Amino acid sequence: MNSTADAAASAHTDSTSDLVKVTRALISVSDKTGIVELAHALHEHGVEIVSTGGTAKVIEQAGIPVVSIDELTGFPEMMDGRVKTLHPKVHGGLLARRDLDTHLQSMRDHDIKPIDLVVVNLYPFEATIAKPGVTEPEAIEQIDIGGPSMVRSAAKNHASVAIVTEPGQYRALLDEMATNDGATTLGLRKQLASSAFAQTGAYDAMIASWLTRNDASVPQTMPIALRRHDELRYGENPHQSASVYTQIGAPAGTLLDAEQLHGKPLSYNNINDASAALELVRAMARTSPGAFNTCVVKHTNPCGAASADSCVEAIDRAIAGDPLAAFGGILASANPIDRAGVERITADGTFFEIVIAPGYEPDALELLKSRWKNLRILRVQAQDAGQPAPITRELKFIPGGALVQERDLIVPDHSQWVHAAGPAPTPEQLDAAAMLENMCRALSSNAVLIGGIDPESDSKAVRLFGAGAGQMDRVASCRGAVQKAGELSKGAIAFSDAFFPFDDGPTILIEAGVKIIVHPGGSKRDQDTFDLCDKHGVTCLTTGIRHFRH
Repeated sequence: MNSTADAAASAHTDSTSDLVKVTRALISVSDKTGIVELAHALHEHGVEIVSTGGTAKVIEQAGIPVVSIDELTGFPEMMDGRVKTLHPKVHGGLLARRDLDTHLQSMRDHDIKPIDLVVVNLYPFEATIAKPGVTEPEAIEQIDIGGPSMVRSAAKNHASVAIVTEPGQYRALLDEMATNDGATTLGLRKQLASSAFAQTGAYDAMIASWLTRNDASVPQTMPIALRRHDELRYGENPHQSASVYTQIGAPAGTLLDAEQLHGKPLSYNNINDASAALELVRAMARTSPGAFNTCVVKHTNPCGAASADSCVEAIDRAIAGDPLAAFGGILASANPIDRAGVERITADGTFFEIVIAPGYEPDALELLKSRWKNLRILRVQAQDAGQPAPITRELKFIPGGALVQERDLIVPDHSQWVHAAGPAPTPEQLDAAAMLENMCRALSSNAVLIGGIDPESDSKAVRLFGAGAGQMDRVASCRGAVQKAGELSKGAIAFSDAFFPFDDGPTILIEAGVKIIVHPGGSKRDQDTFDLCDKHGVTCLTTGIRHFRH
């Protein structure tokens, strides 16, 4: 057993060198990409290879000598592979400090040989939960235990052990071994250890998120696993560097899963605005799943939105919401876009940065591509309007932490509203007001919008006429909405994301000709607004639900 201690001691050539010669490697991977080539190169360096299950079989079939894990531990792999590397002869060989005589003596006493290199990638939990129809037991079996344990042991002892967790790292490892006569440097081992801990942290965070995927409540601890999706040219402004990350294990169908069919790369602002547009049209579709739902967004705020009986009318009426603001905006549709719709998008006097839809008719797509060379055309995953949104929490990072809340995904239900003043609304007016609720909550607070059934639409399309958003006071929002809506304010519906603290805002709306005012209610002076509406024959409805968006 003295040879074991000698092998451990020889891993460090001397106390002043950070080079560790790789004499023994443990390989256990789910992703077999490049593993035969790696094993062959290690064998050429004289490295003894220990491996598990399917990995050992692949290496052995390639004609490369390999020691099976049960030969090392003296125990067979058991419990359907749940237990195979959880053994002192594995973790002792990884964790032993080779500069401590007591550790070396323990290795002698228990016939533990050092392991200088670990090559592990984890069970494909992320790919498993992404499969349609995957069951919970199937997902549970893809939670790796032995793999993360080996990764963490090796990473902790990176003073002596190199840990490799993905095929993309093989080349750097082999290049360094070739340069250093089969040894690795402390610099590389530390870099690999950092990456390893990041991966196990992300892996655990993904599992934790999946286990609470149907729970909208906010847990005591919330691990978040993010993977860089792309490096962006810059952030909100050219002097700010930026990247975009995807949340590992997030449900499919977000904007970041979109297929870009045309145009230059998306910017930071493009991504932020496009995501807001996509979320709005999907919310509109949950309220009116049988209609065509379209919006135009500028700086995350809808400047136009419409729900109509045809693709072209929904697009036309959305653009009509604010043609000036729509220029250079982002157009999103909850429905595939046909040729007539694209002809309206590409008409003279229009310009869009991005068009988003779950599909395009072939000739419509070609027309769209030919109109603007740099137009970003995105195809997103269609979503069943009858199903709830799959992501139930949202995070907003602030310096030093994050705000976490349940997403505002309430589907408007006018049957729960209170008729507080004025004439009783018609069923058509109530349906229109419910659609406007989706549009209003997509605006930055303080938000007031004016909209309703489009007087120029034969099919009674519901659209946004004008909005005031992001103001410091609600009166300014009312003025902005009236200014944008113009003559369309007469006979229209006004929707406010929060109550009116005074009747000055409603006065502006009523003087502009608004005939229905909808707001959450709850102000100490609600009665002033109700009395004002009764005096002028204006309907007032309260929803009981506030929709702040900051």
